[in-house]
Amino acid sequence: MKNEQIIVYTTNDCIECMMVKQVLTNEGIAFEVRNVAASPAYQKEVEKYGFLGVPVTVLGDRAVKGFTNELKELMELAKGGKE
Repeated sequence: MKNEQIIVYTTNDCIECMMVKQVLTNEGIAFEVRNVAASPAYQKEVEKYGFLGVPVTVLGDRAVKGFTNELKELMELAKGGKE
């Protein structure tokens, strides 16, 4: 999983989205931002993971909604912690 890119689905003026991006940045975890407001295709990707809103953070086949303990687990995976 170490080589996989984290993707953060976000939208404009989303406080929780900004928090997720800030935490990832603080942890030194690289990520790609996909703004669902800018692209209907990104919104469809979010829905494919079973979510309607953002932030949704994706690593490989795992998707996490919001700013939760699951996000922390995903970050550990991204840093090469627990496999």
